[in-house]
Amino acid sequence: MIKDQKMIGIKFSPDKLIQNLIKGLPDPKWSKQYNMAYIPNTKENMGILFNTFKGIIWINYNKFYSNKPVSTNNEKVDVQWFRNRKTVPEYRLCPEEYLLKLELKKYANSTVKTYVTFFEMFINHYKESKLETIDESDIRAYLQFLIHKNVSNSYLNQVINSIKFYYETVLGMPNRFYEIERPRPKHKLPKVISKEEIIALIENTSNLKHRCIIKLLYGSGLRRSELINLKIKDIDSKRMLVRVEDTKGNKDRYSLLSESALKDLRIYYKEWKPQKYLFEGRKASKYSAVSVLTIVKNAATKAKITQKVTPHVLRHSFATHLLESGVDLRQIQVLLGHGSSKTTEIYTHVATNTFKQIKNPLD
Repeated sequence: MIKDQKMIGIKFSPDKLIQNLIKGLPDPKWSKQYNMAYIPNTKENMGILFNTFKGIIWINYNKFYSNKPVSTNNEKVDVQWFRNRKTVPEYRLCPEEYLLKLELKKYANSTVKTYVTFFEMFINHYKESKLETIDESDIRAYLQFLIHKNVSNSYLNQVINSIKFYYETVLGMPNRFYEIERPRPKHKLPKVISKEEIIALIENTSNLKHRCIIKLLYGSGLRRSELINLKIKDIDSKRMLVRVEDTKGNKDRYSLLSESALKDLRIYYKEWKPQKYLFEGRKASKYSAVSVLTIVKNAATKAKITQKVTPHVLRHSFATHLLESGVDLRQIQVLLGHGSSKTTEIYTHVATNTFKQIKNPLD
């Protein structure tokens, strides 16, 4: 936005050819504030821009077509909670177009709630300002206000995402706040428990269903969301594989199925008779994520494991134990569904075989 008008910003490395082509665009100007050229944002100008640079430079079109769904497999977005809630008269509500865009892009319901909550906190901090007039300095001031409240880095990143979503996706201003600094990510090592503790965990489950849940979380390296979305057909007993659909990043993959888990699953299936999902709650509904977490925590308490154990700790332990037994890092990456090998490499920092080869200088 320049002087309350929507513009197309053109940022590029110094190049005489590009500079000459920009001069031929309709009414080009230079912004010292944004350090880029710009022209009025109209449909006609967008077409001229693409035709001018076609075959000369590469343009990322994704930002210009912001209605493309993030995932076509997410459950239907439910925004009724937003409309039915009680609010005070002075409270500034999230714009309707913000909600509409979240629905069109098929964001997960949990993401919708997070974005709406954080964006409303932001716009209520600037009650007297028009949203279009808020700039980078205002956002930095708000982030500084949150930092003084000692919020976490992940909290700050979610706030930034919710704000950027409005200006860049809802209003269609690509990279509107590209200069906003994000907090430096913390590189924490994954928490892992031993094989002996895994066995103790399984032995201290309350029933067969709970035992199957823990065996699949660990034996197949599943995320909690992947486990509760498993369907009966996803268990491939002939090939001893578990099919994991629509995982993080909208990818499908296969993971291992243990003989021990399959044996228990066959008995579980006969006794519990699930209809659609492998693990179901009341009225054949999808099992809740909270229930899965409770099962793992209760088993860990009974097993007297002092370390905090969550479903993701079991996934970390699966990967680490595979690495310790000599499985190739690339194979582990495929089983976990990691898009980058760098994500999987973190397990080399906790695998004991990394350190066993090193002789301690004290000894």
